[in-house]
Amino acid sequence: MNKPSINPDVPHSARVWNYILGGKDNYPADQEAGDQAMQMLPEVARLARESRQYLNRAVSYLVEEAGVRQFLDVGTGLPTVDNTHEVAQRSAPETRIVYVDHDPLVLAHARALLTSHPAGACDYIHADLRDPDTILKQAGRTLDFTEPIALMLMGVTEFIPDDQQAFGIVDRLVAALPSGSYLALYATTNVVHGERTDRAIEMWNQAESTAPMTARSVEQIAMFFRGLEPVDPGLVEITQWRPVHPALTGDPVDGYAGIGRKP
Repeated sequence: MNKPSINPDVPHSARVWNYILGGKDNYPADQEAGDQAMQMLPEVARLARESRQYLNRAVSYLVEEAGVRQFLDVGTGLPTVDNTHEVAQRSAPETRIVYVDHDPLVLAHARALLTSHPAGACDYIHADLRDPDTILKQAGRTLDFTEPIALMLMGVTEFIPDDQQAFGIVDRLVAALPSGSYLALYATTNVVHGERTDRAIEMWNQAESTAPMTARSVEQIAMFFRGLEPVDPGLVEITQWRPVHPALTGDPVDGYAGIGRKP
């Protein structure tokens, strides 16, 4: 198999997000794209932070309250603080996690995602969300598809602009999961900052980006959860999904999040 190549001259969503979060695994092209995005929409930095906090709360709920011990995290991005396996295995060391991403730089740093507790397991699949069959086949090396699995799609569906393609991919992944599994997702919208979010996305899409993105309405995001039982409080603005300190959530951001259970 040919080794994936990294093009430092082309901004990539995972590296731009890493830069916005204050990470160092990025290049000048990623930094320039991130600076432009934050200049047009300063709130994007807070969205980045809030999305990580939501991931922590979602994983904690799934492990501690829902009893999930398997995770399929697609579009994981670059390793950072409190990755899915770190949050999950703090409460349940036996948890098994499979990470999926197609960015060669994520692949280069995958060892940081594989520091599993000895009682559990971590694996990494270099694959694109658009290839769900490959993801499911390779995930079977680590996950037991007869037991509940939490499918994590954190800020990745917006990079599939075509609605029917995006819905179809998520449907395919959810269909392969057994009863009692969960979908945890957040996605970009424009209901909070409106035209400023639209302009920031337009700027991103006009750059030499490897992955054009789109903002979806709340109703469109809800389509990803069709056929699933919503977990309280349902699909809400990301800071409102079970905040640790409800009185300190601050201003809303252009991200909506939810968790659904497969009957």
